[in-house]
Order: sequence, then structure tokens, then C-alpha cells
Amino acid sequence: MNFRQITFWLFTGLLYIGASLLFGSEGTIEPVTPNASPEARALLQLLYSISGKYTLTGQHNYPNTKDASTRQAAEYSGKTPAVYSQDWGFAKDGDKDSYLARPDIVEEVKRQQKLGSIITICWHAVPPTADEPVTFRPKRGEPAPDKLATVQGQLTDEQFNDVLTPSTELYKRWCAQVDAIAVYLKQLQDANVPVLWRPYHEMNGEWFWWGGRRGERGTTALYRQIFNRLVNHHKLTNLVWVWSVDRPSTPQRQFADYFPGSEYLDVVSLDVYGSDFNQTYYDDLLKLANGKPLVLGEVGNPPSLEILQKQLKWTLYVIWAELVRMTKQEVLQTLVNDPRVLSLEDSAYHKVTAPFRSACGLSPLRPAETQPTR
Repeated sequence: MNFRQITFWLFTGLLYIGASLLFGSEGTIEPVTPNASPEARALLQLLYSISGKYTLTGQHNYPNTKDASTRQAAEYSGKTPAVYSQDWGFAKDGDKDSYLARPDIVEEVKRQQKLGSIITICWHAVPPTADEPVTFRPKRGEPAPDKLATVQGQLTDEQFNDVLTPSTELYKRWCAQVDAIAVYLKQLQDANVPVLWRPYHEMNGEWFWWGGRRGERGTTALYRQIFNRLVNHHKLTNLVWVWSVDRPSTPQRQFADYFPGSEYLDVVSLDVYGSDFNQTYYDDLLKLANGKPLVLGEVGNPPSLEILQKQLKWTLYVIWAELVRMTKQEVLQTLVNDPRVLSLEDSAYHKVTAPFRSACGLSPLRPAETQPTR
């Protein structure tokens, strides 16, 4: 064997080892969850397969409104968003964000998957210093103790450290809150529904109680803690882990300061409101992702076709609840009718989701099954 042959086989061997580490022994994508369900594997494989080729349309819905925003988006744009987004809620009974809607959310999510949707869920978690329900932000004039009873209530450094310290009262309260959510995620697992799971979203911002804390005992530690609680304690296998940040608009919000490690995430996500689809944000996330899929977890206005031509690897975007009309109708219709942007009615979407639906025990989509519901 000559030098050129030896070089060839060494190079081939290295490629094989690298592919095995990323895709597993049978060429399938390996999620970060050990023993991930076939459905979760297929969902992640779907994102890899469309990266750089297609972008999926998506729509968020408030917890207590089922699919109201999805139906509004379908009517407004003429096509049904491919991604159905939800939140586990935090607010009182009757509020659009009611935490009591969780059983209904499970049923709606199962229905949406059968209709053809990809499912993503976030959670405006209640601070462990409070009990459900809470408000989104402090009300004007509220006394100081009550300000903690909000999603945006800020914990002291000592309280945050206690949340990360087993045996403390706040750690136990945190576990109980996460365990309550695990019940519903397990119900989805039992129904063969994989979830793009986006906990502690916008974690580089300081507006939520969990966010904006740099360092080893900060936000990244909390993210790793919920990963370990759901994956290792509850043995959930249907979650595709989405690490979610906001734009790095200050020196304290730089992406790298909140990166938990590749072993804790399957997908990299950015939230963008307005038209601030800065190329630097995309490039920096692309480097951190190191080959993993990119998504736009929340947007007010979707990226334009011009942006998508420059930032090819956004695999999906999700417009926040009730905001679809912020985009001019003709602009949105032009976007969703582009062959690169896929909604539920598109034949290309039916084709790329066929392996995923098969893994979930569902039949391939057909045109008559994916008409917008009125």
C-alpha cells in the first residue's frame, strides 16, 4: 500500500468516526437525550434534512386559546402554519395564559400533530419563590414582596443560588414545579408526540427571573439542572432540546456567556422582534451551533425572503400569538407562497415530513387533509 492509499484510508476513517459521533451507528441523528424516542430522533432528523433548503412557517398560541392564533394566521396568509407553538402557562383561571389549561393543551397538541403540525413548547415558569398562578410582570404600585409573584420577578443572588443547591427549600420548590410540567410532557410522550422543548427562553436577557445571570452558578447552570431533572430523573425521551437566546444587545447578553455546552442542546434558537435580523447574530449562532439546526423561536415579523437568502439555515420561524397582522398581508402572502417556505398545504412539506410522521405512527399528509380550518 503506497502513501497515497494510506492517506485516503486514514481520511475516510476520520470521516466515518466523525459521522458516527454525530449521526450514530446507523446514520441517524442522535439527540442529546440518551435513548431518545424514535419520534424525537425523527423530528431532529427532519430539521437536519431541511436545513439550508426550506424554512417552516410557525405560529404561537396562548395556553387558554387552543389554536386561535393558528387559525387567524391561516385566514390572514392563506396557508396554515406548519409549526404549532404553545406555552404551559402561569396565570389565573380564565386568563389567556392560564396554567389550568394544561390538560387541554395536551389534547390540542395531539390533535395538531395528527393534522400535520410540528410541535414546539416553551414555559413561562413561575419563580420558585411563588406559587401558581402569578402575573406576567409586577403591577404598578405593588408592594415589594408581591413583585416576586410574577414571571419577571427577580430573585436575589442568595435565592438563585438556593434554587441550584439540593436540599434547600427553594430547590425543593423548583423540583415540584418542574415535576408538575413533567406530568404533561410524559402524557405527550405516551401519545408518541415529540416536542421541540424550549425552556428558559431568552436566557441572555434579564427580564425573566431565570435569565441574565452569567457564570457557573447562573442561568446556564439552571438550564443544565432542568435538563437533568427531565432527562435523568423523569426519563423523558420525547424532548428535542432547544437552547434559546435573545439578541445580544448589551455586553452582558453575549451568546457565548450563556452557552450550556453542546451535550445539552439539539437546536439553537434566537428570538427577534422588529426587523433586527442582524447578520452578525446569525453568524455567531452558526458558529456556536457547530452544525446543529438553527430556528427562530419567536418573531414579531417573520424574516423576509431577502433575509432568508442570506441566512439560509433558519429551519423555522414562529410568529408570537396574535401578532400575525403586524406584517402586511401581501408581504406575508408573498413569503409563504415562496417555494422555499413551507406550510401545511405544501406538497414539499408533505414529502419532507413523511419519514417523521411514519416514526410517529401517522400516515403521510395528503392535500385534502391539510386545508386551513375556518
